[in-house]
Amino acid sequence: MKKLFDGIKKDMKFKTAGPGKKLTDDTSTKPDVVQSGSGARPNRHGPSEGSQRAGAAALARIEQIPRPKVGTSQDAIRNQVKRELEAASLAEKDKAESEERSKVPVIAPACLSVSGVYFTCPLTGATLAKSEREVHIKEAILMRFEEDPVEASVMMIHTFNKDRDKVKAAIDIMSKYIENICKNPTEEKYRKIKLSNKVYQEKVRSVEGSREFLEALGFTSIMLPVEGKEEDEEFLVLLEYSPDALELIQERRDRLQRGEPVRAQLDRQPQVFRSSPNAQRFELPPEFYNMTSEELKKEQLQRSELVEKNTMLRTKVMREKEEQRERRKYNYTLLRIRLPDGSLLQGTFYAWDRLPVLFAFIRESLVDGWQPFELIAPGGQKLQESEEVALAECNLVPAALLTFAWDAAVQADIAAAGGKSPALLKPSLLETIRTLS
Repeated sequence: MKKLFDGIKKDMKFKTAGPGKKLTDDTSTKPDVVQSGSGARPNRHGPSEGSQRAGAAALARIEQIPRPKVGTSQDAIRNQVKRELEAASLAEKDKAESEERSKVPVIAPACLSVSGVYFTCPLTGATLAKSEREVHIKEAILMRFEEDPVEASVMMIHTFNKDRDKVKAAIDIMSKYIENICKNPTEEKYRKIKLSNKVYQEKVRSVEGSREFLEALGFTSIMLPVEGKEEDEEFLVLLEYSPDALELIQERRDRLQRGEPVRAQLDRQPQVFRSSPNAQRFELPPEFYNMTSEELKKEQLQRSELVEKNTMLRTKVMREKEEQRERRKYNYTLLRIRLPDGSLLQGTFYAWDRLPVLFAFIRESLVDGWQPFELIAPGGQKLQESEEVALAECNLVPAALLTFAWDAAVQADIAAAGGKSPALLKPSLLETIRTLS
């Protein structure tokens, strides 16, 4: 069995995206455009035969093809899972490559301020490129069936289905199944779900992971006679309905209702650089932009008109609309923070991350993160940690250099007490300090 998922892992190698070509700017604070990417593979263990069957069944429903029967051979399961994962991976890769080709030409990765935008899988800890996220998370969830089929099926329902209204409707119906069983445990009709039932077909069956969840509760597929019909029909039947079993399915229902989608988390890629005159130079991969190469060229031409436009009298509404259009161009932002000793702390953020997220990132990087400090944005704007304002709204996209300063009053008190200035960054960050090229 282990050979099956070892084969899958070999086929799921993470590719490195191509490099990107620089797009220069008339201003010193705007970034250039480049492209690159890489990833890491997690260490995983092969599933049991039961896990393989659950994974094969889930993949079958993902593509709406017939589910493998219980008697399916190991080779057939292996080939089915492998084909589905390879097809999904190839589709994601082709889509990503097509999108990147339509954006900006590429240059050598060594010239980039950051090699790409990466994410961390919360289930495996693997580092992933943007195009790898969906396939990897699906694979990780399916492999979780061996450990906890209830948890895995809940993850499937909340993660594999994009329509949140459909998910809620399915959860409500399955919760009603459970409620009726618990209220009437001896009533056989409440412990049977007719799979040809219209409500089940329209509201439950169409949601990936719903059948896996019902089976994890203890429902078993049984062919039963139906009045007025010559052939038997398939039912899901709950055979075990003891008080302990009923209490358990209620607890599992609560887990279903509390479930959340599994989402890859943005890897901020914290990096420290020595003091450098190139601190304001940014060369970014195309993932940072929501624009094609033609749109970027057009933007350059428009910037040449910016000075003239700023001299014109414009209403507040006109300015706000223009700023909103500008902010929508960016997905991510690369921020550098110049520290008192001249060193630079760098991190990647969503353009819509709010100021408290930025302050938290800095505090987590400091030895004495509890001490108050100030952040000064380009132009002298003082950023406030308590303000729930998006980075894009502070004009900190697609890249910016900020200035860090300890709170002067607190530092004066420390000096008066004979204390020393606090150490800045944590040793783990300083171990990887680099020179900014």
